[in-house]
Amino acid sequence: MSPDQLKSIKCMNQPVKGNAMSFVDRSFALTHRFGYVAALGMLVGACSSPTPTPTASPSAQASGNDYTVGMVIVGPKNDGGWSQAQYEGMQEVVQKVPGVKFDYVDKVNPTDRPNVKGAQVADELIGKGAKLVIFNSDDFKDDALTTAKKHPNVAVVHASGDYAWKDGKNFKNQPNLTNIMGRMEYGKMMAGCAAALGTQTGKIGYLGPLINDETRRYASAAYLGAKYCWENYLKKKPADLKFKVTWIGFWFNIPGTTLDPTKVVNDYFNGGYDVVMSGIDTPEAATETKKAAAAGKKVKYVHYDLKTGCDLAPDVCLGVPYYNWGLPYTDAVQKAKDGKLTSEFVWLGPDWKDVNSADSM
Repeated sequence: MSPDQLKSIKCMNQPVKGNAMSFVDRSFALTHRFGYVAALGMLVGACSSPTPTPTASPSAQASGNDYTVGMVIVGPKNDGGWSQAQYEGMQEVVQKVPGVKFDYVDKVNPTDRPNVKGAQVADELIGKGAKLVIFNSDDFKDDALTTAKKHPNVAVVHASGDYAWKDGKNFKNQPNLTNIMGRMEYGKMMAGCAAALGTQTGKIGYLGPLINDETRRYASAAYLGAKYCWENYLKKKPADLKFKVTWIGFWFNIPGTTLDPTKVVNDYFNGGYDVVMSGIDTPEAATETKKAAAAGKKVKYVHYDLKTGCDLAPDVCLGVPYYNWGLPYTDAVQKAKDGKLTSEFVWLGPDWKDVNSADSM
């Protein structure tokens, strides 16, 4: 991102809306001083309860003109982050596209459903009438491909992944498989900027999930955004900025398998870090920052994934780069319903011509 592009973004505590992404800025003092502080993410709908509960949707059998969309969800549908953003995106689709019904199974992961594969869940959804199946995690890339091959008359959408990228090293020629993702690198850059402008100690901790190409890009983008604003707007020396990444090992906590994100956040604060950026699906950064602040520590956090993430702890939230899955999912579902969805690699970037347009993706 160029300096001119970064400066062009105006937040003033409003979401910055681009082709794929926005950032809700809650750093009131920083916004007053630095009106350009924001970050991009894909937009999404409202927040429900963040307390995880095991759920599977009631049967949504298609009949008549009904078109059933099934979703395989890696985490709880109300996780306060990634999975909730996707679930709410599909609620938006149901409201916008006539005749669409939504069926889902959430918490499809090794802890909550041991030995259950995403492809098995997809088979069940298809058996109940789903004509389009969405896999909502990079962890399901092979399940998405397996399902697409097994059910050639069913449209398959994989959130993230790159099997449909014709120029990519992992390309698979599967006509009914589509990948959809946002270019969150831009969001992470400006989230890093907000973190740099929000730290008093010059020490930023990044709560990372597992390590892959995507997560390395995002962590790197967050650092580069922080470094840029630290140097260019605060006029401070790069050597005085500390940026540490701790990878927990998965998208969210799996007891006995991953590092505990609650402990990681508190270790940051106990080590003198005063801003924690979340890169995982769930809200431990928010909950632990709120507790630490209540105990008297001067700490802040940057949420991830969900537009309403700052509502979890508004007094200590610097902002949130978030996804608006309703927009690309509405497009994909309408195309599939009309029989026009082809294999596509959809990687949505911001619209630099008018990042504040409410009508832009």
